[in-house]
Order: sequence, then C-alpha cells, then structure tokens
Amino acid sequence: MSGGLDWGFLVKTFFIALSGAPTALAITVVALLIAAPLGFLGALTRINKIPVLHRLAQIYVSFVRGTPIIVQIFIIYSSVPILLTSLFAKFHIQADVYKVNPIWYAFIVFSLYTTATLIEVFRSAINTVNKGQLEAALSVGLTTVQAFRRIIIPQALVVALPNICTATTNLIKATSLGYAMSLQEITLKAKVAANVGYNYVEAYIDIFLIYLIICSLVEYGFKRYEKYLRTYKTVNA
Repeated sequence: MSGGLDWGFLVKTFFIALSGAPTALAITVVALLIAAPLGFLGALTRINKIPVLHRLAQIYVSFVRGTPIIVQIFIIYSSVPILLTSLFAKFHIQADVYKVNPIWYAFIVFSLYTTATLIEVFRSAINTVNKGQLEAALSVGLTTVQAFRRIIIPQALVVALPNICTATTNLIKATSLGYAMSLQEITLKAKVAANVGYNYVEAYIDIFLIYLIICSLVEYGFKRYEKYLRTYKTVNA
C-alpha cells in the first residue's frame, strides 16, 4: 500500500463528487426561497412583539440554533415517515412514504434550519432603520406594505446582505450532511467512490475543494451585489 496520495483517483473523484453539486445547490436555492419570506415574517413578529407568535418565534430560533443540524436531520428523516404512515393508514391512503425521494426531506430540514437564522438576520437589519422613517411614510399616505417595500426593506437589505451571505454559505456547507439521508450530493458521491480502494483522504480533499470553490464564488457574487447596492444608495441619497 502506497503512503502517498493517489493523484489519479483524486482527479477522477473530484468530477464524480462535483456531479453532486447541482443537488446541493438545488437544496440551497429552495431552502432560501422558502426561508426568506418565513424569516422576514418571523422577524416582524419579534420586532412588533405580537402576542404568542413572538414567543413561538423566539423558542423556535433558540431550538434550531441550539441543536446540531445532524440531530434535526435524523429527527425529521425518522419521524416524518412514521407520522405520514399513521396518517395515511387512518384515511386509508395507499402510498409508500419510504419511497419518497430524500431530497424532499432535505428541503424541509434545511428550510427550517435557514428560517431560524434569517429571522435573526432580518430582525437585526430592520432594527437599524430609524422607526421615524416608517412613521413619516405612513403620514404621507403610504400603506405599511408600501413603506416597507420602498423604504424599510431596501435600507435593511444593505445591512443584512453580509449576514445573508454567511447564512447562504453555511447552508451550502450544511448540505454536506445530506449523506445521512442517502442524498446523492457531493459528500455521499465522494465517499461511495472512496469505498472501493479506501481512498478516503483523497475523497475528503475533493469534498474540501469543491465546497471551497462553490462558497468562494457565492461570496464573490454577494460582494459584487453588496457593492452595487451601496453605489445605488449613494447615487440616490
């Protein structure tokens, strides 16, 4: 057994693992599309201290941020099929829930995970905008929705963008735990390829490189967009 790296395997497996990138990115995009509006609404319930909802949002954020995501994955991946089986049996629905594509469970897990993060991101960003601006907008005849869309959200977005970028890259990296649901993403594809010759070091190097490249590109895109927003804000100030 050679003590060095198998460079041929390293290169070959890089492209095998890379074929799982579309799955990881699809989970990321869907999770963000679901979590963004839920996170915004959750932030508003906390800012306005809406009875019951404010407390529920606070408990939800504490629970999700205070537990490892791998535990959340196992809970949902194990409990949802059991609950659905019981529900289907009760209503005499003929369906095998264990044949459901695991990507649907991934959408649920990572959406819930990201929502908790974005609640805090949006809450802190909205709080940076002077409340007098909302009052002024309402006084000139704008509705609350119009005031938020035209005045509050554009300013809050500039503040929130770096944290949204961090949340996005963390979400991308978290999708590497999709292997626990037998999801054909980057990590599982690399580990399966490594099983043949026990080339796990090379496989993990490939995983490291792929996530580094993807996250670096995402960060670059966010920085360009943040620069555009700041330029736009300066021009229209």
